[in-house]
Amino acid sequence: MADRTAPNCHLRLEWVYGYRGHQCRNNLYYTAAKEIVYFVAGVGVVYNTREHKQKFYLGHNDDIISLALHPERVLVATGQVGKEPYICVWDSYTVQTVSILKDVHTHGVACLAFDLEGQCLVSVGLDSKNTICVWDWRRGKVLAAAPGHTDRIFDISWDLYQPSKLVSCGVKHIKFWSLCGNALTPKRGVFGKTGDLQTILCLACAKDEVTYSGALNGDIYVWKSINLMRTVQGAHGSGIFSMNVCEEGFATGGRDGCVRLWDLNFKPITVIDLRETDQGYKGLSVRSVCWRGDHILVGTQDSEIFEVVVHDRNKPFLIMQGHCEGELWALAVHPTKPLAMTGSDDRSVRIWSLIDHALIARCNMEEPIRCAAVSTDGIHLALGMKDGSFTVLRVRDMTEVVHIKDRKEAIHELKYSPDGGHLAVGSNDNSVDIYGVVQRYKKVGECIGSNSFITHMDWSTDSKFLQTNDGSGRRLFYRMPSGKEVTNREELKLVQWASWTCVLGPEVNGIWPKYSDINEINSVDANFNNQVLVTADDYGLVKLLRYPCVKKGAKFKKYLGHSAHITNARWSHDYQWVVTIGGADHSVFQWKFVPERKSKEALLIAPQETLADSNSEESDSDQSDVPEMDSEIEQETQLTYRRQVYKEDLPQLKEQGKEKQRATAMKKRERAPGSGVKLHFIHGYRGYDCRSNLFYTQTGEIVYHVAAIGVVYNRQQNTQRFYMGHDDDILCLAIHPLKDFVATGQVGRDSSIHIWDTETLKPMSVLRGFHQLGVCALDFSADGKRLATVGLDDNHTIVLWDWRKGEKLSAMRGSKDKIFVVKINPYIPDKLITAGVKHMKFWHKAGGGLIGRKGNMGKTETMMCAVYGWSEEMVFSGTCTGDICIWRDMFLMKTVKAHDGPVFSVHALEKGFVTGGKDGIVALWDDTFERCLKTYAIKRSVLAPGSKGLLLEDNPSIRAISLGHGHILVGTKNGEILEVDKSGPITLLVQGHMDGEVWGLATHPHLPLCATVSDDKTLRIWDLSPSHCMLAVRKLRKGGRCCCFSPDGKALAVGLNDGSFLIVNADTLEDLVSFHHRKDVISDIRFSPVTGKYLAVASGDTFVDIYNVMSSKRVGVCKGCLSYITHLDWDKRGKLLQVNTGAKEQFFFEAPRGKRQTIPATEVEKIEWSTWTCVLGASVEGIWPLISDVTEVTAACLSNDSMVLATGDDLGYVKLFRYPVKGKYAKFKRYVAHSTHVTNVRWTHDDSLLVTVGGGDTCLMIWAHELEGHREFKQCDSEESDIESEDDGGYDSDVTRENEINYTIKALSTNMRSMTGVKPHLQLKEPSVDERPPVSRALPQPEKLQTNNVGKKKRPIEDLVLELVFGYRGNDCRNNVHYLNEGADIIYHTASVGIVLNLTTSCQSFYVEHSDDILCLTINQHPKFPNVVATGQVGDAGDMSATSPSIHVWDAMTKQTLSVLRCFHSGGVCSVSFSATGKLLLSVGLDPEHTVTIWKWQEGAKVASRIAHTQRIFVAEFRPDSDTHFVSVGIKHVRFWTLAGRALLSKKGVLSSIEDARMQTMLSVAFGANNLTFTGTISGDVCVWKEHILVRIVAKAHTGPVFTMYTTLRDGLIVTGGKERPSKEGGALKLWDQELKRCRAFRLETGQIIDCVRSVCRGKGKILVGTRNAEIIEVGEKNAACNILVNGHMDGPIWGLAAHPSRDVFLSAAEDGTVRLWDIPEKKMLNKVNLGHAAHTISYSPEGDMVAIGMKNGEFIILLVASLKIWGKKRDRRSSIQDIRFSPNSRYLAVGSTESAVDFYDLTLGPQLNRINCCRDIPSFVMQMDFSADSAYIQLSTGAYKRLVYEVPSGKQVTEQTHIDRITWATWTSVLGDEVIGIWSRNTDKADVTCACVSHSGLNIITGDDFGMVKLFDFPCPEKFAKHKRFLGHSAHLTNVRFTNGDRFAVSAGGDDRSLFVWRCVHAPH
Repeated sequence: MADRTAPNCHLRLEWVYGYRGHQCRNNLYYTAAKEIVYFVAGVGVVYNTREHKQKFYLGHNDDIISLALHPERVLVATGQVGKEPYICVWDSYTVQTVSILKDVHTHGVACLAFDLEGQCLVSVGLDSKNTICVWDWRRGKVLAAAPGHTDRIFDISWDLYQPSKLVSCGVKHIKFWSLCGNALTPKRGVFGKTGDLQTILCLACAKDEVTYSGALNGDIYVWKSINLMRTVQGAHGSGIFSMNVCEEGFATGGRDGCVRLWDLNFKPITVIDLRETDQGYKGLSVRSVCWRGDHILVGTQDSEIFEVVVHDRNKPFLIMQGHCEGELWALAVHPTKPLAMTGSDDRSVRIWSLIDHALIARCNMEEPIRCAAVSTDGIHLALGMKDGSFTVLRVRDMTEVVHIKDRKEAIHELKYSPDGGHLAVGSNDNSVDIYGVVQRYKKVGECIGSNSFITHMDWSTDSKFLQTNDGSGRRLFYRMPSGKEVTNREELKLVQWASWTCVLGPEVNGIWPKYSDINEINSVDANFNNQVLVTADDYGLVKLLRYPCVKKGAKFKKYLGHSAHITNARWSHDYQWVVTIGGADHSVFQWKFVPERKSKEALLIAPQETLADSNSEESDSDQSDVPEMDSEIEQETQLTYRRQVYKEDLPQLKEQGKEKQRATAMKKRERAPGSGVKLHFIHGYRGYDCRSNLFYTQTGEIVYHVAAIGVVYNRQQNTQRFYMGHDDDILCLAIHPLKDFVATGQVGRDSSIHIWDTETLKPMSVLRGFHQLGVCALDFSADGKRLATVGLDDNHTIVLWDWRKGEKLSAMRGSKDKIFVVKINPYIPDKLITAGVKHMKFWHKAGGGLIGRKGNMGKTETMMCAVYGWSEEMVFSGTCTGDICIWRDMFLMKTVKAHDGPVFSVHALEKGFVTGGKDGIVALWDDTFERCLKTYAIKRSVLAPGSKGLLLEDNPSIRAISLGHGHILVGTKNGEILEVDKSGPITLLVQGHMDGEVWGLATHPHLPLCATVSDDKTLRIWDLSPSHCMLAVRKLRKGGRCCCFSPDGKALAVGLNDGSFLIVNADTLEDLVSFHHRKDVISDIRFSPVTGKYLAVASGDTFVDIYNVMSSKRVGVCKGCLSYITHLDWDKRGKLLQVNTGAKEQFFFEAPRGKRQTIPATEVEKIEWSTWTCVLGASVEGIWPLISDVTEVTAACLSNDSMVLATGDDLGYVKLFRYPVKGKYAKFKRYVAHSTHVTNVRWTHDDSLLVTVGGGDTCLMIWAHELEGHREFKQCDSEESDIESEDDGGYDSDVTRENEINYTIKALSTNMRSMTGVKPHLQLKEPSVDERPPVSRALPQPEKLQTNNVGKKKRPIEDLVLELVFGYRGNDCRNNVHYLNEGADIIYHTASVGIVLNLTTSCQSFYVEHSDDILCLTINQHPKFPNVVATGQVGDAGDMSATSPSIHVWDAMTKQTLSVLRCFHSGGVCSVSFSATGKLLLSVGLDPEHTVTIWKWQEGAKVASRIAHTQRIFVAEFRPDSDTHFVSVGIKHVRFWTLAGRALLSKKGVLSSIEDARMQTMLSVAFGANNLTFTGTISGDVCVWKEHILVRIVAKAHTGPVFTMYTTLRDGLIVTGGKERPSKEGGALKLWDQELKRCRAFRLETGQIIDCVRSVCRGKGKILVGTRNAEIIEVGEKNAACNILVNGHMDGPIWGLAAHPSRDVFLSAAEDGTVRLWDIPEKKMLNKVNLGHAAHTISYSPEGDMVAIGMKNGEFIILLVASLKIWGKKRDRRSSIQDIRFSPNSRYLAVGSTESAVDFYDLTLGPQLNRINCCRDIPSFVMQMDFSADSAYIQLSTGAYKRLVYEVPSGKQVTEQTHIDRITWATWTSVLGDEVIGIWSRNTDKADVTCACVSHSGLNIITGDDFGMVKLFDFPCPEKFAKHKRFLGHSAHLTNVRFTNGDRFAVSAGGDDRSLFVWRCVHAPH
């Protein structure tokens, strides 16, 4: 029998010929040791040119495409392609991995760059967004990521002179990035007029913000900050591919084959043209340059590396060559010399010396070459070509011998016969031609048997036969030289083959995996001497197998390096080397063959990572060398922990069920019961599929797990305490080295690990987000800081955590097979081991990844347990065959036989070890496993008297062992926990059922006992009184599903799974009687009440049999059910049976005959039932949940006082309902403890306990019943029901508006006015008729605009500076006004500006870094962070791009940005809050999931994030004393959150404690001492919570919604603000004591009918109030005096704006019906007039004594400024007045309206205002109007993008263009007209320029647009897309802009933001 293991010899990579120049750039550098680093295929190469040696980095598994050198020049980062590509950082000296960066990029990593310090690494992905990612590479952590560009990025670099700045370039762009917080913010380079917009290929940063970049056309573009400063024309003839910086200057390399050197100021030094040198050639293209000192390295497109010495630059050295672009297929080795010949699609044939590692000859052919062969004498080289011809050359001088073309398709294989006489040529024409060598290659035969292309051929040693393989997988034989096919296989039996390169045939069966496509293996070559075979396949693997290998799926050793398909592999003539060639990577690899005897020595010399031989996937034949699997282990490996429904899915399922619920919502739902239960004791321990999960804690208690519960058991008091944080089966448990914390891992779709305290039972940290399906093993490090976990996913992913921070440090795929253990090295926490099915691996951490090596043992056994020994390299592992393996590093030293059967547990002691196995023996060993010191057998005979139960069998399989407190703790497979005294006696502490579902449960009629029966074939009696032990057990011949005590408690009936049942004595469990009448499972069994005369037995085959107990006869059968019986109950008289079936039927039968009865539902309720365990019927309708289609209610039981119904269901919930449960979806209390389905529930005889059993978790749980009244509120109180009440506390317009508002980003805004027509910049000009002759005799053109400051020299305006903002965002934002600096300043926001207002000087200063509207603001109250503010803004999708929502943290005094946090809250950030220490920031999103996120804002790191609620959350705030607790409130929502590590745990508020309390919409939150929380509701009540339980309601704290609450930190007083009408007693602002018992109300003297407070803040003796009406008011606490600090329009838009003709005041008119007068020097509102209607436009008369106001309803009013009296008013139109103007001579008033008309009124005729004329034929509504300076004309801009001119007052249109051109205008506010065509920008397809105003000097025009931008242009601007400056700050939609007199200020009015911005104009100097 051939040896079935992998061969013992191996290959070592010795040399790689080639360099990757194609599709890569900047990938060639000098290291610090002056070696050269580059890559080829999937290998990083470090080449020492002086010694001509190569080292290889082999950590990648696919093509490397990018490389960066660390600034210290020792470390290298390389990035690869692939579906899940990763980046490796490795040491160029040791070629070992330092760090692995993964899980971010897809497709590939295109560019890499280190920063100046080398701390950060930036990478660019090949995904569609070209994601840019910044890493802290040592920790493998992402610091920031952002979409890079829509097109390819070619180069990226850190700015080495400015921190946190980067530059990237690529297809038609260059971007300048700044890194702040976690945000990468780009600015696009502006090409401007200096150069063409084009693709930038490479770049280098210099000082003073200068960046040099190489462009596609060969120019160098020089950038200063983001602007193109100058270009260096024609630096290269075409594209510049590479640019390299060094101390001396810059080197560039281009497609033109030149390298240029430049000094530091980019002045040229010299040019090196490589095409002209000796080795050069036409078409040479430079892809990479590196300049160090006097050496320059150059890498070319065609895989050469040149080294140039600067002073001798005409003689570059060619130091490396390879084949160029195109596939490489041809390979032949010389028969007598160490030479290899290759030929490629680049048409060259090359000869390599395997000894000198060099190219020694090269010759170019006419055609691409596909195969090669050397004649036996080594004289001729035959080459097969792609076109079907072949050529023979002389090897000596490469001259041609013959060229023959007999075929049309490619020649794929040719071979000389061993005697040298013939050449066989196989082609893709399916044939082999035979040529005679001596006859000058005359064709002598042909073989035509194949029907597919020829792939491989071999000659026999006597040259008489040829075997071929073809593409269809056939193997054929031919007689030579005639070519006749041999069909009789007999004559081939003795043929010996000269070579074996075929992939088919019995000798090489083993090269194929079991199930494989036949053409994955491209090449084979056998080494007959050493009996090994080498294969090359499509996956880039070189494999070594034994030859011959007959059985499929043989073992092998595999070697990576080639990236894609390897096309050929050959042994050298003396079998010293293997040469392999790559198709796509066109590289040649040379491997040294290390035979067996040498490989032992070699291991000690170079333990390189590749040597960790992949003793590959197991082979499958029956004579495999793997021993049979132990039955227990087999069982365990087949367990699947998948669930139909995961608890994580319930919220979605509930949402889907909401419709059903709404239908029934009108009916009153049954309340939850008053009493509850509390978990008291659990019988059970999970041993059947878990190991090492049992430990002593610090205090000597015992901790273990069962079902979803962590149990802490006190053995002195026999009590248990429970950790109930998990919601599904716990599968593993580990204890912290200090024995106080425990880590447990559970099943789940996204399974979590909890680390909890065994004393307080509180979670310290919860780790989520990495393991799917479940966590099967975990371990703490010796210092307790780290935790390693293994998942149940297909790859058994291993994750290493910093568990307190909840941070993932590293992760890696573990193994395909199950892993049983993970252990962290106690001496070096960076190392760990894993052991499992056929698996033992030694890992070490490298950045974000782990590098694993297989343990070195002949064949890997299945390992069940492992520990580290007394030094860092010693490891001991227990196998499934009972051996202990002793490892040193990764080598197996020896094995020791320890147990019969598997070793399940091994535990290291100070001196020695303890082991336990399937044989039930505990063994103590010395510290080297030399001697076994003592053994303990677990037997009944040694059981101590104090045991809490009975051993089921002797020598149970031991699954867990732990030592401590002088005892050995043992857990068994049978679910027992035993304590072994060192002297021998054994005490049983806890036990439960063994593996198998538990269904049967019965409680005793008058004693605290219960019986259970399970599929583990046992019947057990349990004592429920304080002794908590198993009293009796009896083995059954079959498993059972039900049991029942007789009414007197003496007999016990048990139903078995085979259809039989027995009645036993309840004390002794001996048989009384047994029957076997049915075939299917007995599903329920019941004695009739009182006397127990009858026994009803229900079975799975749809019948209920009734037996007479005394006579032991069957007396009746109940027939008629359609499905199996699930439940049955007797009535009190013992006459009637109620039956439920699996088809949800409810039947009634009469006893004892079994006749079926039909009973109306009304009657059923009147019947008194002896027991109620049914789940169907009107009285229990409400127990079925919304999602009853995925979950079944499996069991129910009514308490004996008929008050409470307990149910158990498939999701593992135990629920309590108030009985009867009428109406659907009743409210309940629910408890999670069982993990999967609860199979049965029973109350004890006195209702004091509830007993439940779990199916899959085999547990018996005992719950104490706590009646109403006497129970303190405990943490473990139940969760509330699933369905919130419909009623949410009323309706409020403000709340509704805030909830429904949809925030869009400015960039997506659309036009505010409904315009029609073609935009001005898209209209085609009509050519004017008479173009004026160049020299005109006409008058000079008049001024476009009458200028007011004639006489002074006119100066243009250069810039605008924001001076003042009137406005505050109060109508939809809250809690956004705060005091700063002890009350000297206040801070608030409007639009996208944060405003700091100094109360003494009234000066404002602004934070303007936000790119869009601010929605929330908070200040950091910790003294360490004074004046630190966080503001959150609106955003688009959360894709981390520049338009993503973000939070800015900034200093209010310096306005410096401290951090920017880009977040995934798509839509925007609606609430922010700092933690108590000020280091954490909490944010809430407007995204559909309403996520809450916690940030470490200083680092920009996200700590935790969680979906919080289905509806809007308004506010979330940290408790003022905490960094881990916060509360969120929203629509019908209040949640109490805890941050544990990186996980957010939350509890819903529990309302049930207060009668008739309902979950209302909560709007605000405040905090009190002792864990009190106050929440303000929509109805005006305030709820008071203690922890998460409602304890009190402060009714009607306000009459309307309580919008805001503020907790004063220094004295704990609370301020509330709400919505109410001012009255004598109450106001909208109240100050309360610490417990919200007493309050004082304040009135806000605003004159409003209803006050609505949106924000409050309390300072020293002052309260700051922000209102919905955009006022900010300061209220004195002592005197209640109100001082209004900020005013603004309350509703918008503000449409009208008018500047006074001579003073610095202006008017604004808005839709809130007010006109307000603002004073710029005084910085305040002087006056406001309420008009009662929405105002739309306003204008001053030329003298400033009158004001005209146009209203939205078509009316207009004229006021006198001095007295504010109405001078006149008129309404001639029905729709909105759009603009109103006085003529410059004060005679006329023009009124433009939406009705496409302009009306003229003559003011000299007095205040009755009769219309004298109007302009007709206006195509659309009027937007703006301007009079001419002489009052004779008026120009209109209209909604159809047309500008019209009319005469005044006749209203006749002026159409003559020349005439219009000669008019001088008094003002210009039109956005239309040729003079202003330049104000329209390119990207206004959806949005418009809405307003404009020309300065009084006539030199500038400012505009406002729908994007919220103010722009400043020169006037006139007739050229399209004119240059301008832009000013940000407003929200979308600017409505109006105006210059004040003398152009001192410009004012802009906002639509969406209802704010007025005043800008100071900066004039150009004279």
